[in-house]
Amino acid sequence: MSWIKTIGYEAATGKLKRLYDKVVGPNDALDHVMSIHSLRPHTLEGHMSLYKNTLHHSGNAFPKWYLELLGTYVSRLNQCEYCVTHHSVGIKRNLEDDARFELLTAALDRDSLETVLDGKMKAGVGYAKMLTLHHTSIDEAYTDGLRAAGLDDGEILEINQVVCYFNYVNRMVVSLGVALEEDNIGLSPSGEDWKHQ
Repeated sequence: MSWIKTIGYEAATGKLKRLYDKVVGPNDALDHVMSIHSLRPHTLEGHMSLYKNTLHHSGNAFPKWYLELLGTYVSRLNQCEYCVTHHSVGIKRNLEDDARFELLTAALDRDSLETVLDGKMKAGVGYAKMLTLHHTSIDEAYTDGLRAAGLDDGEILEINQVVCYFNYVNRMVVSLGVALEEDNIGLSPSGEDWKHQ
């Protein structure tokens, strides 16, 4: 499952068990990206909060499918197949438009999302790429350009946090050899609670 020891759901006790109980899915399925933290439950707690608040908070301005798209794009740039696979499912589930999903997936494969998005969403994808591959090139003038493309400061922050979250997770997953689960791919929190489905 990974290159370091992990504690599974059945063997978990104490705080780790309580945290696992919040994110366990059907048939006690647990995403490996969560169980990789098992030797340091306090980092799992931080990861869970960051994940929930960046991708699944009702205060976000952008639709969930777009935030999942940004995460999938960043994961592709970072060569993190684990997150690409999981969050592609999130795009499809939240978009609820198979034809549009196929168009977006083809554009992801070609690194040409800018050809199938416009306005703020197109600008957000460009920002995601810059933040992932060339973050030291971003300056105040670049941020002004995002505003000129229609993004307000809150939307810039929202995209920034989603992209930074995925850069964190991608590096953790790849560097610790986190293996993709065999089933229950793409579980995500339901509504305002933590339960994954």
